Amino acid sequence: MKMKLSEAVIDAVMGYAIVFLGIALLVIVVVLMGKLMAAKKPAVAAPAVNVAPAAAPVPEREPEKAPGAAGELKLYDTPERDAAMIMAIVADELHTPINELRFISIREVNKK
Repeated sequence: MKMKLSEAVIDAVMGYAIVFLGIALLVIVVVLMGKLMAAKKPAVAAPAVNVAPAAAPVPEREPEKAPGAAGELKLYDTPERDAAMIMAIVADELHTPINELRFISIREVNKK
């Protein structure tokens, strides 16, 4: 079955038109849904301000360590950025989460 050139052009134009109309309808639906959701968003009420009597000053405490922290890390002539990069590379090479590793110190070694 052979198709004439004019029929092929008409089929192509109709196909492009249907796809274009489908995309246009999709855009309209997304815009309407966005406006609908924005209209349903509840207004955030300002929190009530309660005036409480001044409390006694709290003594300073040691900062708590992050979960999974494994002690202190000593850096010897190594910038923090480089140390973080080294720890990330080691964790990646070992296929181990960084919070399961313990780094004691990082020192730059000069090879000559």
